[in-house]
Amino acid sequence: MRIFVLGAGATGSYLAHLLVRQGHQVTCGDRDLERARRFLGKKSKIPVVQVNARNHWAIVRAARGSQLLVNASAAVFNEIVLRAALRIRSHYMDLSAHLTRNPFKAEQLRYDDRFKEKKRAAVITAGAAPGLTNLLVARAAAMMDSVEAVYIRLYESTESDDPVSQWSAEVSFDEAISWPRIVRNGRFRYGKRFGETEKFRFPPPIGEATVVLAAQDEVGTVPYFLPLREMDVKIGGNEIDRLRRWYRQGKLTRSRGLVASRFPTTPTPRQVARLIRKGVLQNARFAAAVVVRGVKKDDPIEVRGDAIFPSLYQIRQRGLALSPVSYATAHVASLFVKYFPRESAGVFPPGAIPLENRQAILKDLRSRGIRVTMKVTRKKLSEDEEEF
Repeated sequence: MRIFVLGAGATGSYLAHLLVRQGHQVTCGDRDLERARRFLGKKSKIPVVQVNARNHWAIVRAARGSQLLVNASAAVFNEIVLRAALRIRSHYMDLSAHLTRNPFKAEQLRYDDRFKEKKRAAVITAGAAPGLTNLLVARAAAMMDSVEAVYIRLYESTESDDPVSQWSAEVSFDEAISWPRIVRNGRFRYGKRFGETEKFRFPPPIGEATVVLAAQDEVGTVPYFLPLREMDVKIGGNEIDRLRRWYRQGKLTRSRGLVASRFPTTPTPRQVARLIRKGVLQNARFAAAVVVRGVKKDDPIEVRGDAIFPSLYQIRQRGLALSPVSYATAHVASLFVKYFPRESAGVFPPGAIPLENRQAILKDLRSRGIRVTMKVTRKKLSEDEEEF
């Protein structure tokens, strides 16, 4: 398949390499060619063209002839890139939502009818979180007669002497200053920023961690395909702890803008390797958990899914210099491409793609070093718990 990847940063560049390994013909586009080549690597033979994601016609010219347009740039450009994909009649995929037109509904869903008219498919928010988290929710929901609540818990930590960005600075800042979206009693609401503190136990070696409400995209897609009464997303780890501290100190506001010292630019692979050699960056971890509660044959049931991704140390042992978030997002996105629903038409969040595609992605995760476990707890009227 001919694929155009827009945005050759830490995640987009590694995703491009993974797609080439899958046998695809890949071209990258980025507004900064020099930066893109640093992320792709000096020895990379992947073509890179200069294109600004703000310019619809520039994307059309650069991506014309592609069968799939992958938007790995900032989510603020989603609608521009969606229209470009429709213009060149290509399939489309992106990694996140921006939730601008409707703060509780992913903006990409507005284009469902247009993609159906073009007989093309758009798979949206197809990364690790969102993305894999949506697949785990859908898998858990399939085990139930009805769903009452969905809780997503993430963990991101970086052991470093100085702040090191796992995402782009713009994306990190945007998420930090946004109000968390939640569902309570079947209605969308805004949650308190860094609020509703709770203790959550992640699998070893992480263990128990404090998690707080955070702005995540899953709430903008899951409730539209899965009736439920409660949903929220919380994040734990030293990175969210740092943001929470700055928020309490009044240093984290939209009016102050993005402060480079707090939100540094994403380091290239060579810079990551240098930070590790100098001892500035020791390790980093990323994990995701999904807890779904509902009813099966009149009995309450809870299904928990955990995704454990390789740590920075483990990734470095593989000869790579990537953050766990970039590694996880790129690998999961490459599987969404591998099992892309090309015969379907319309806009699909991860949990809405055909069942056989979802199952194939989950089955293939182990080959990428990503471990997924599922645990089912069924509660009978006597409140006895049975695990199976």
